[in-house]
Amino acid sequence: MKSKLEDEIDALFTLSLAEFTSARNTLAARLKKEGRSNEADRVKLLAKPPVSAWAVNQLYWSYRDEFEQLMATGKRFHTAQASRSAAKVANMRDSLEARRQSLVELSELAAALLQDAGHNPSQDALHRITTTLEALSAYALLPDGPTPGRLTQDVDPPSFELLASLISGGATTANVPTRTKSATAASPARQKSNAAAEARQIRQAKIAEAKVLLQEAKKALADARARTQSTEAALKKATADAKETEKYKRAAEERLKRASAVSEAAALRAQNATEEAGEAAQALEDAKRAVDASTKELESLLKS
Repeated sequence: MKSKLEDEIDALFTLSLAEFTSARNTLAARLKKEGRSNEADRVKLLAKPPVSAWAVNQLYWSYRDEFEQLMATGKRFHTAQASRSAAKVANMRDSLEARRQSLVELSELAAALLQDAGHNPSQDALHRITTTLEALSAYALLPDGPTPGRLTQDVDPPSFELLASLISGGATTANVPTRTKSATAASPARQKSNAAAEARQIRQAKIAEAKVLLQEAKKALADARARTQSTEAALKKATADAKETEKYKRAAEERLKRASAVSEAAALRAQNATEEAGEAAQALEDAKRAVDASTKELESLLKS
């Protein structure tokens, strides 16, 4: 059963990158205050993961079923590699296809996670995420491999020697032929013939495995080319749209310029009309005063 500290460490790796360092330091300070210096030192050593490793951690915490599906495909692939059955090549092909589909699904989820968190899902970041996921699926057979959900850095694929040891160690005793007493007592010639037949079988299995890997590599290359073509087409469309938008922008700016000139002319005319109206009002007032004066003068003359 996991301790409370382990749960608290897990919780750290579910946080956003912006919150990680502060929450880690707060937890370490609290542990030290409680007299748990060793545990505090352990927490202090937890490094803030890069954005690609952070995204893989979030896949583990938020999409556990999809994550475990990838781990399962990795185990099935290595089990198929270690098998000596006639269906080995078919099983490897099926496992590779299942792993490829899982990687595509998880990469899309990772891109969405990055975008939602305000990070740029760049091609480099997605490549590092995919590489880490592939590595984790290979390490799934090891009890002391990287801890999913707590990655503090990107994970490189295991070495060829380690993969070879995983494959050889993956075979069960049920797949290993048992030697009877009569077989043990067989003549040297018979033993030599058996060894040669076994060597041919191993060589044929390696050839079949190489063909499967070549086919997968060709498929990955075709997918990459298709994505490149799609990206180039999208880039061309975006460039054309940008040019068209710039054209509309220039036309709008020209219309705005003309409208501004018309508006300024109208404002000037309105100002002139206002001034003329003021002058007319003043003239009218002057005329009224003149009429009043003339009327009074006439009345005065008539009375005299």
